[in-house]
Amino acid sequence: MRLPRGSRRCNPPLMDAQASRLELYLARIGMAAPPSADAAGLAALQIAQRKAIPFENLDIMLGRGISGESEPIFAKLVTQRRGGYCFEHNRLFSDMLQHIGTAHRMLMARVLLGDPEEMPPRTHCLLLADLGGEPWIADAGFGGSWIPPMQLADGNLAETADGARHRLRRIGAPGSLPGEWLLERAAPGGEWQRQYAFDLGEVTASDLAMGNHWTSTHEQSRFTSLHIASIVLEDGFISLVERQLVRTQRGVSEKREIADAADYAATLRDLFKLELSEEDIARLPLFA
Repeated sequence: MRLPRGSRRCNPPLMDAQASRLELYLARIGMAAPPSADAAGLAALQIAQRKAIPFENLDIMLGRGISGESEPIFAKLVTQRRGGYCFEHNRLFSDMLQHIGTAHRMLMARVLLGDPEEMPPRTHCLLLADLGGEPWIADAGFGGSWIPPMQLADGNLAETADGARHRLRRIGAPGSLPGEWLLERAAPGGEWQRQYAFDLGEVTASDLAMGNHWTSTHEQSRFTSLHIASIVLEDGFISLVERQLVRTQRGVSEKREIADAADYAATLRDLFKLELSEEDIARLPLFA
């Protein structure tokens, strides 16, 4: 596969500063060494990041801006041990793939989860990787479920350790709505549900900045009105939306309501590996 302009291609040997950043990142996600620059390495790195670093939008609910730049994202997700949403997770993932030598570029997608009545804007990002000349998609920042790396081919199927199935379908011509490609997911024993649609058009830094701005500020964005967190398990997924906690493992779900601010703080710490100060918890609109 030939990646067009804007692709992040293999780097020469790492400079000391880059090597240090990669080492800090690998320590954050629990990997002892960089993975190989192939499909197995891509999958290992992606799931390690999603198991270690939660998906969350709590800075938006605290009235703080969300940067799409590499330095503040690395500081937040790695140094400060916070989580983030798609524009943060996939920027960090992209930077680290560049360090280990996996050629790739960003794509943008329309989220169709929940079957929205109107055509949604492109407010999600993912990666298109070149692995031995073959195109693969990878996504370390989809908060609604766990999406494994998949070779980009019509009808391609993948099953994950939680028992869910995933399918790629070519649904239109390049530039058509909602996109050329559709990613679907079926929970164990369930029917196929749309996740998001995308095409392979080139994406600029300003496209990503606009998507990040809309997602973090627009009144119609779910991230400006709901407190959201999720994290991937070895065999399942945990999500927290407002006070509703759902833990799903091998197709079996358990739900409970968060009782109060103390319970919320403990849940973030114990299940999502995320610690917020008492002051921040108290300032969240959920408890203010």
